[in-house]
Amino acid sequence: MSDDIRASLDGCVKCTICETFCPVSAATPLFPGPKYAGPQAERYRAPGTSADASLDYCSGCGICTQVCPQGVHVAEINAQARARMRAERGMPLRDRLIARPALLGRLARPVAPVANAVVRSRLARRAAEAALGIHRDAALPSFAFRTLQARARRRPKPAAATRTVVYFHGCAANYNEPGVGTMAIDVLEHNGFEVIVPPQGCCGLPLQSNGSFEPAREHVRALVARLVPYARAGHTIVASSTSCGLMLKREAREILGLDDPDLALVGERLYDICELLRDLLDAGELRTDMRRLPLRIAYHQPCQGRGHGFGKPALDLLRLIPGLAVIEIERECCGVAGTYGLKREKYPVAMAVGASIFADIAGARADCTACDSETCRWHIAAATGIPAVHPLELLHRAYGLQGDGARRSRPTLRASGAHPAPPRWRS
Repeated sequence: MSDDIRASLDGCVKCTICETFCPVSAATPLFPGPKYAGPQAERYRAPGTSADASLDYCSGCGICTQVCPQGVHVAEINAQARARMRAERGMPLRDRLIARPALLGRLARPVAPVANAVVRSRLARRAAEAALGIHRDAALPSFAFRTLQARARRRPKPAAATRTVVYFHGCAANYNEPGVGTMAIDVLEHNGFEVIVPPQGCCGLPLQSNGSFEPAREHVRALVARLVPYARAGHTIVASSTSCGLMLKREAREILGLDDPDLALVGERLYDICELLRDLLDAGELRTDMRRLPLRIAYHQPCQGRGHGFGKPALDLLRLIPGLAVIEIERECCGVAGTYGLKREKYPVAMAVGASIFADIAGARADCTACDSETCRWHIAAATGIPAVHPLELLHRAYGLQGDGARRSRPTLRASGAHPAPPRWRS
């Protein structure tokens, strides 16, 4: 554990604010709460030792750190204690698999139709639950036959571009929902950017979240090596996944302890895509030639989005669209926390954590939910039976753009990248 992270625990005054806001401890007695599992327990751990197994029920949402009035890095302390526990006790095969989305994407892509049929099969899902511990009702993504990288290589350069931006798309936009990545490029090009899409790999966040720190560090270093030449050249880097973006901005340094000047430079140059577009709006440079969209949208900002500390840029952008009724879902967490909600023993907790969000979305009578995080979208759509999309899709439709990721007529919105599923939540 880095000295700064561990030293912060001395600021804990046991005010229990983190306990009050923790969505997991409120949903299950299996997790004793962030204060107990983090600063309080850490004081009594011998150097190099881990925690009791209850710590593994922490979802890593980061809300405890965000609300702590003393600046204690509660979530980071918990994450590093989990890594020590994994080093001592080993990592289950299931966790090693689901923590490597790029590997799964590469393996599934050549046989995507077959892989998707298997994922849709209830028999296969029951077998995966029995053999691996992946819950049969968890929201698993589909796989694309053509990756975003392949699509981007075939795109012509925009003729009217006045500036450039580098797109860090993450694993989901490459392997699971390349339509979202294509729409991100379309929207950026519509606003005068030439979009560079360099070869890139996983940011390592799923490995970090599952306590496998050294492989996570290797992924971060490999990704930064791909992106840092553009950062050195002064290019802005933009991410369409709030989770992946936050990994490079902050978490790889604070949780993994990577003191790397190249990582710091990439983090300084990196923006979330909605953050960048909102900055253009504030500067009077965002195109607002949007057509009317007569839809009712429920918007949920994911936990990782709040971790950026940039407000709610997606909400600001959605409110620009004529005819769009936007209902903000003012809840903390949907429960899935990346790979957390996929696990057989954690899925009921994830559903309990997200129950208030699911109820609010149902009560809003929305046409769809908008959310910046891919795993949150998949989880919410599967739990509610209501489609969930990236806010970019609504901007793309409002701009009237056509392209690989566009909805050309006006079919019912559905969650790209995830298999449709009947609602699993019940009031």
